[in-house]
Amino acid sequence: MSKSLQAIRGMNDILPEQTPLWRYFESTVARLLDNYGYKQIRMPIVEFTELFKRSIGEVTDIVEKEMYTFEDRNGDSLTLRPEGTAACVRAVLEHGITGGGQTQKLWYIGPMFRHERPQKGRYRQFHQIGCEVFNLDGPDIDAELIVLTWRLWGQLGIRDAVKLELNSLGTSESRGRYREALVEYLSAHLDKLDEDSQRRLKTNPLRVLDTKNADTQAVLVDAPKMADYLDDESRTHFEGLKARLDAAGIPYVINPKLVRGLDYYSKTVFEWVTDKLGAQGTVCAGGRYDGLVEQMGGKPTTGVGFAMGIERLILLLETLEQIPEEISRQVDVYLCAFGEAAELAGLALSEQLRDQLPSLRLQVNAGAGSFKSQFKKADKSGALYALILGDDELAQQVVSVKPLRGQGEQQSIAFDALAAHLATCIVQG
Repeated sequence: MSKSLQAIRGMNDILPEQTPLWRYFESTVARLLDNYGYKQIRMPIVEFTELFKRSIGEVTDIVEKEMYTFEDRNGDSLTLRPEGTAACVRAVLEHGITGGGQTQKLWYIGPMFRHERPQKGRYRQFHQIGCEVFNLDGPDIDAELIVLTWRLWGQLGIRDAVKLELNSLGTSESRGRYREALVEYLSAHLDKLDEDSQRRLKTNPLRVLDTKNADTQAVLVDAPKMADYLDDESRTHFEGLKARLDAAGIPYVINPKLVRGLDYYSKTVFEWVTDKLGAQGTVCAGGRYDGLVEQMGGKPTTGVGFAMGIERLILLLETLEQIPEEISRQVDVYLCAFGEAAELAGLALSEQLRDQLPSLRLQVNAGAGSFKSQFKKADKSGALYALILGDDELAQQVVSVKPLRGQGEQQSIAFDALAAHLATCIVQG
């Protein structure tokens, strides 16, 4: 017997009972970003591999171990995007929309791909919403990105479950001085470092700071601190960011070990973390990358942004039971029609209702069926009301409106009064 077909490990189907929550989350974020003046951009899922090597860094875990890379028929090396910032930078450079110092406030949504060990909250195909801002170099825009995420957590009802962590990585020059001091210190304690940290010490020493190994963490207690190596510009920028967060009433903690996993960050880095999801605690992260555009061949252009993991935030909403009641119900009204004449009248009536009540979620029974079978389908749909249309109703030009969730008694409503009745008991109520 042939092996049954199934999804690739770590790449999951999002089933119909799950999609209402996804749509609610995505629409909430989209509406918020619209309100803050951000414009959506859509980039391809596949890019030339060189894009990610140049931007993310060839010695990062993502490029070394996690990318889905292949050669196409032309012999070009292509990669499924592992993150969105590099692709967004490529797009704004290619189309020249940041030229001449033009400010751009952009956002995107879509799947990303990394060959990681799948576990709860971590997948090989995962979805992100990201924001990128170009040609604004002050701490005010860093603060705005954090403020709008804080507002989002409030709208979703999860503020009490997340915590903001901040750090500054300084400029490339100050970070270089710090890297030298860190390498010198860690090299003197090489025998106490775990194997992964020993490897990172030679390739990407700042990544040692976010190790989970207890022995290495103990070594880092007395390691040099990034804050002691910050240049005046970065220190002033960081103080300006903190002052704005204080003014907005947003709590935060300084995490000197927060470095992010990508090479392109400078100055501000931040993460929103939670302790409600076990090991997968980061739900949104980002920072400033003022040298990335120039590194990718453009003119000097400042940049700052973030990405949030949709799967983890959906899981957090489910864990905290912050799911609005209305999104669990996909149908407001279910129309049952008995007999061909009633079916024809029901079709016309349902389209009139959709014209009059655009937000009404109305499902019309298909496939005919007995009174009992249609009512069973109406109840299974989750609708609040069943509309009943048969020969008796047609003769009187009325519809029987039957509550399915205990909202009162069955009523007969005239055709021309039905929309107003439903507006009162469903759309407005």
